[in-house]
Amino acid sequence: MTRRDFTERDIHMALDGELPGEERMAYDAWLEANPEMKAKSVRYIADRAALRAALAGVMDEPVPARLKAAVLGDAPTKTPAWRSRWWLSAAAAAVLMVGGFGGYVAGIGGIGRSDDRDEQLAEQAIAAHVIYAGEKRHAVEVPASDKDHLQTWLSNRVGLRLVAPDLTAEGFDLVGGRLLPSGEHGKAAAMLLYEDANGERISLFVTAESSETVKGTYAAKADGPEAVYWLDKGYGCAVVGSLPRERLSEVAKSAYGQLLAGISS
Repeated sequence: MTRRDFTERDIHMALDGELPGEERMAYDAWLEANPEMKAKSVRYIADRAALRAALAGVMDEPVPARLKAAVLGDAPTKTPAWRSRWWLSAAAAAVLMVGGFGGYVAGIGGIGRSDDRDEQLAEQAIAAHVIYAGEKRHAVEVPASDKDHLQTWLSNRVGLRLVAPDLTAEGFDLVGGRLLPSGEHGKAAAMLLYEDANGERISLFVTAESSETVKGTYAAKADGPEAVYWLDKGYGCAVVGSLPRERLSEVAKSAYGQLLAGISS
C-alpha cells in the first residue's frame, strides 16, 4: 500500500466514518506523530459531542403544531423571531447529525427538573468528561503544576474568578484543566480534571450563567457517568464522574462549596 500524507480533511473523514479502513493504521500513526493535528481531532470530537448533547431529544420531539399549521398554510406567515431561529438551527443541526443522548433528571433535596438550560449544562459537562477523562496525553491543556496560570487563564476566559477546589481530602488530586466552548455562541467554559490513586477521574465543568438557582443530578444514559450540577449566583457548575451517586454527591458538595467561596471572595 502506498503511504500518503494526511491532512486536516482526513480528520473530518475519520470522524465521519469515511476514512478507508486500510488507511486507519497509517492515519492513527500520523496523529501520534503530529500532536497539533491530534489535538485538533480531540477538539473536533468534543465539539461534535457537545452539539449532540445540546440537541439531545430534538429529533424525537413531535413537530410543533404551529409548524404543522405553517406547512398546511393555516398559520400566520411570521412566527416570533426567537422561535424561528431555534427551530431553524435545530433543523440544520439535525440534518448534519443523527442520534443524540436520552436523559433523565432526578432532583436533589426535592428540586427536580427545571428548564432546558440546566439540562444542557449537564449534557455539555458529561460530553466533555467522556471525551477528555479517558485521554492520557492530551486530557488537559494546562497541568496542575502550573495551577496559578491555570486559574488566572480560565478565570479571564470564562469571566468568573475561578479557584480550583482542593479535593485531596476526598482522595482526588488536580490533574489540570482546559478551555471549552459553552452552549451559547461566544461563551466559554472551564473544565478541571481530578484523579484518585486508582486512576478514577472526575471533572468540574464551570461556565458563567444568568439562570435562576437550581440544582440536580443528570445522566446521559443509565450506564454512563453522572453529573451533579448547580446554577447559582451567576454561574453554572457540574461535577461529573462514574462514582456511586452518594460518593459523587459528597465530592460535588465539597467542590461546590469551595468554588462558591472562591467566586465570592
